[in-house]
Amino acid sequence: MSGLVLIGPPGAGKGTQAKLLQERLGLTHISSGDLLRAAITAGTEKGREAKSYMDRGELVPDSLVIALIDDRLARGEGRGFVLDGFPRTVPQAESLGRMLAERPCRIDVAVSIEVPTGELVARLAGRRTCRVCGAMYHLLFDKPSAEGRCDKCGGELYQRDDDNEETIRARLQVFERQTQPVLEYYASQGMLRHVEGRGTPADVLERVIAAIETAT
Repeated sequence: MSGLVLIGPPGAGKGTQAKLLQERLGLTHISSGDLLRAAITAGTEKGREAKSYMDRGELVPDSLVIALIDDRLARGEGRGFVLDGFPRTVPQAESLGRMLAERPCRIDVAVSIEVPTGELVARLAGRRTCRVCGAMYHLLFDKPSAEGRCDKCGGELYQRDDDNEETIRARLQVFERQTQPVLEYYASQGMLRHVEGRGTPADVLERVIAAIETAT
Protein backbone atom coordinates (compact mmCIF):
# COMPACT_ATOMS: atom_id res chain seq x y z
CA MET A 1 0.00 0.00 0.00
CA SER A 2 1.39 3.39 -0.96
CA GLY A 3 0.72 6.66 0.75
CA LEU A 4 1.46 10.33 0.97
CA VAL A 5 2.23 12.84 3.68
CA LEU A 6 0.56 16.25 3.76
CA ILE A 7 2.77 18.90 5.34
CA GLY A 8 1.77 22.46 6.05
CA PRO A 9 1.45 25.05 8.80
CA PRO A 10 -1.68 25.49 10.92
CA GLY A 11 -4.44 26.86 8.69
CA ALA A 12 -2.96 25.55 5.43
CA GLY A 13 -5.90 23.19 4.91
CA LYS A 14 -4.24 19.80 5.42
CA GLY A 15 -7.30 18.27 7.05
CA THR A 16 -9.61 19.54 4.32
CA GLN A 17 -7.37 18.23 1.56
CA ALA A 18 -6.96 14.86 3.28
CA LYS A 19 -10.75 14.43 3.41
CA LEU A 20 -11.11 15.47 -0.24
CA LEU A 21 -8.41 12.99 -1.24
CA GLN A 22 -10.25 10.29 0.69
CA GLU A 23 -13.42 11.05 -1.27
CA ARG A 24 -11.77 11.53 -4.67
CA LEU A 25 -9.10 8.80 -4.67
CA GLY A 26 -10.41 6.36 -2.07
CA LEU A 27 -7.44 6.94 0.23
CA THR A 28 -7.55 6.19 3.95
CA HIS A 29 -7.31 9.47 5.85
CA ILE A 30 -5.06 9.03 8.89
CA SER A 31 -4.96 11.98 11.28
CA SER A 32 -2.73 11.51 14.31
CA GLY A 33 -4.93 13.86 16.35
CA ASP A 34 -8.11 11.99 15.39
CA LEU A 35 -6.48 8.65 16.24
CA LEU A 36 -5.47 9.87 19.70
CA ARG A 37 -8.91 11.31 20.44
CA ALA A 38 -10.68 8.15 19.22
CA ALA A 39 -8.44 5.87 21.30
CA ILE A 40 -9.00 8.00 24.41
CA THR A 41 -12.78 8.11 23.87
CA ALA A 42 -12.91 4.35 23.31
CA GLY A 43 -10.84 3.73 26.44
CA THR A 44 -8.43 1.37 24.70
CA GLU A 45 -5.14 0.42 26.32
CA LYS A 46 -3.24 2.81 24.03
CA GLY A 47 -5.88 5.47 24.66
CA ARG A 48 -5.47 5.18 28.42
CA GLU A 49 -1.71 5.37 28.04
CA ALA A 50 -1.98 8.46 25.83
CA LYS A 51 -4.38 10.12 28.28
CA SER A 52 -1.98 9.53 31.16
CA TYR A 53 0.68 11.57 29.35
CA MET A 54 -1.76 14.30 28.38
CA ASP A 55 -3.17 14.56 31.91
CA ARG A 56 0.36 15.21 33.15
CA GLY A 57 0.82 17.90 30.52
CA GLU A 58 3.38 15.81 28.64
CA LEU A 59 3.66 15.06 24.93
CA VAL A 60 2.44 11.66 23.80
CA PRO A 61 5.58 9.65 22.84
CA ASP A 62 6.25 9.19 19.14
CA SER A 63 6.28 5.42 19.65
CA LEU A 64 2.67 5.47 20.84
CA VAL A 65 1.49 7.63 17.93
CA ILE A 66 3.32 5.32 15.50
CA ALA A 67 1.60 2.32 17.12
CA LEU A 68 -1.82 3.91 16.59
CA ILE A 69 -0.98 4.60 12.94
CA ASP A 70 0.19 1.00 12.57
CA ASP A 71 -3.11 -0.25 14.01
CA ARG A 72 -5.03 1.92 11.53
CA LEU A 73 -3.02 0.65 8.57
CA ALA A 74 -3.60 -2.92 9.72
CA ARG A 75 -7.30 -2.54 8.98
CA GLY A 76 -6.31 -2.28 5.32
CA GLU A 77 -9.08 0.03 4.11
CA GLY A 78 -8.75 2.13 0.99
CA ARG A 79 -6.42 1.99 -1.99
CA GLY A 80 -3.69 3.88 -0.16
CA PHE A 81 -3.36 6.32 2.72
CA VAL A 82 -2.83 10.00 3.40
CA LEU A 83 -1.16 11.15 6.62
CA ASP A 84 -2.37 14.45 8.07
CA GLY A 85 -0.45 16.06 10.95
CA PHE A 86 2.32 13.47 11.16
CA PRO A 87 5.30 13.41 10.94
CA ARG A 88 6.18 16.84 12.34
CA THR A 89 9.84 16.16 13.14
CA VAL A 90 12.65 14.25 11.45
CA PRO A 91 12.77 11.58 14.22
CA GLN A 92 9.05 11.01 13.66
CA ALA A 93 9.62 10.69 9.90
CA GLU A 94 12.42 8.19 10.50
CA SER A 95 10.29 6.16 12.93
CA LEU A 96 7.42 6.17 10.46
CA GLY A 97 9.74 4.90 7.73
CA ARG A 98 10.96 2.04 9.91
CA MET A 99 7.40 1.03 10.79
CA LEU A 100 6.25 1.09 7.16
CA ALA A 101 9.27 -0.99 6.14
CA GLU A 102 7.85 -3.82 8.26
CA ARG A 103 4.63 -3.73 6.25
CA PRO A 104 3.91 -3.78 2.51
CA CYS A 105 3.57 0.00 2.76
CA ARG A 106 5.61 3.00 1.69
CA ILE A 107 5.48 6.77 1.35
CA ASP A 108 5.54 7.82 -2.32
CA VAL A 109 5.31 11.58 -1.94
CA ALA A 110 5.30 14.36 0.66
CA VAL A 111 3.22 17.36 -0.38
CA SER A 112 4.01 20.73 1.18
CA ILE A 113 0.93 23.00 1.12
CA GLU A 114 2.26 26.56 1.15
CA VAL A 115 0.29 29.66 2.20
CA PRO A 116 1.68 33.13 3.06
CA THR A 117 1.81 33.94 6.77
CA GLY A 118 -0.63 36.85 6.51
CA GLU A 119 -3.32 34.66 4.98
CA LEU A 120 -2.73 31.92 7.56
CA VAL A 121 -3.26 34.42 10.36
CA ALA A 122 -6.48 35.67 8.73
CA ARG A 123 -7.75 32.13 8.26
CA LEU A 124 -7.08 31.05 11.84
CA ALA A 125 -8.06 34.28 13.61
CA GLY A 126 -11.45 34.21 11.89
CA ARG A 127 -12.40 30.76 13.15
CA ARG A 128 -15.28 30.41 15.61
CA THR A 129 -16.45 27.26 17.40
CA CYS A 130 -19.82 26.39 18.92
CA ARG A 131 -19.60 25.83 22.68
CA VAL A 132 -22.46 23.31 22.53
CA CYS A 133 -21.98 21.09 19.47
CA GLY A 134 -18.45 22.00 18.35
CA ALA A 135 -19.49 23.13 14.84
CA MET A 136 -16.90 25.34 13.12
CA TYR A 137 -17.49 28.65 11.33
CA HIS A 138 -15.35 31.39 9.83
CA LEU A 139 -16.05 35.12 9.89
CA LEU A 140 -14.79 35.52 6.32
CA PHE A 141 -15.45 32.22 4.56
CA ASP A 142 -18.31 30.47 6.39
CA LYS A 143 -20.28 32.98 8.47
CA PRO A 144 -23.18 31.85 10.69
CA SER A 145 -26.63 33.12 9.78
CA ALA A 146 -26.95 34.95 13.10
CA GLU A 147 -23.89 36.69 14.50
CA GLY A 148 -22.35 34.76 17.40
CA ARG A 149 -24.82 31.86 17.18
CA CYS A 150 -24.54 28.35 15.75
CA ASP A 151 -26.81 27.54 12.80
CA LYS A 152 -27.11 23.92 13.92
CA CYS A 153 -28.02 24.23 17.60
CA GLY A 154 -28.15 27.93 18.46
CA GLY A 155 -25.18 27.61 20.79
CA GLU A 156 -22.78 30.48 21.51
CA LEU A 157 -19.80 30.81 19.15
CA TYR A 158 -16.41 31.59 20.64
CA GLN A 159 -12.79 32.07 19.56
CA ARG A 160 -10.41 29.43 20.86
CA ASP A 161 -7.47 30.71 22.90
CA ASP A 162 -5.04 29.36 20.33
CA ASP A 163 -6.77 31.26 17.52
CA ASN A 164 -5.79 34.78 18.62
CA GLU A 165 -3.17 36.49 16.44
CA GLU A 166 -0.30 36.43 18.96
CA THR A 167 -0.71 32.72 19.62
CA ILE A 168 -1.13 31.98 15.91
CA ARG A 169 2.16 33.65 15.04
CA ALA A 170 3.90 31.72 17.83
CA ARG A 171 2.43 28.45 16.50
CA LEU A 172 3.65 29.29 13.00
CA GLN A 173 7.16 29.92 14.33
CA VAL A 174 7.13 26.54 16.07
CA PHE A 175 6.02 24.89 12.83
CA GLU A 176 8.84 26.57 10.94
CA ARG A 177 11.47 25.38 13.43
CA GLN A 178 10.18 21.82 13.78
CA THR A 179 8.92 21.01 10.32
CA GLN A 180 11.34 22.71 7.92
CA PRO A 181 13.83 19.87 8.57
CA VAL A 182 11.08 17.38 7.65
CA LEU A 183 10.72 19.08 4.26
CA GLU A 184 14.47 18.78 3.79
CA TYR A 185 14.33 15.11 4.85
CA TYR A 186 11.78 14.22 2.17
CA ALA A 187 13.44 16.47 -0.40
CA SER A 188 16.69 14.57 0.08
CA GLN A 189 14.82 11.40 -0.93
CA GLY A 190 13.28 13.03 -4.00
CA MET A 191 9.77 12.77 -2.51
CA LEU A 192 8.92 16.41 -1.82
CA ARG A 193 6.44 18.37 -3.94
CA HIS A 194 5.41 21.99 -3.32
CA VAL A 195 1.78 23.08 -3.82
CA GLU A 196 0.25 26.57 -3.76
CA GLY A 197 -2.30 26.53 -0.94
CA ARG A 198 -4.30 29.66 -1.86
CA GLY A 199 -7.60 29.38 -3.69
CA THR A 200 -10.68 27.25 -3.19
CA PRO A 201 -10.33 23.77 -1.65
CA ALA A 202 -11.22 22.33 -5.08
CA ASP A 203 -8.44 24.34 -6.75
CA VAL A 204 -5.89 23.19 -4.18
CA LEU A 205 -7.08 19.59 -4.53
CA GLU A 206 -6.31 19.62 -8.26
CA ARG A 207 -2.80 20.89 -7.53
CA VAL A 208 -2.26 18.20 -4.89
CA ILE A 209 -3.43 15.45 -7.26
CA ALA A 210 -1.14 16.80 -9.99
CA ALA A 211 1.77 16.70 -7.52
CA ILE A 212 0.92 13.11 -6.59
CA GLU A 213 0.84 12.08 -10.23
CA THR A 214 4.35 13.44 -10.84
CA ALA A 215 5.67 11.16 -8.10
CA THR A 216 3.92 7.89 -9.00
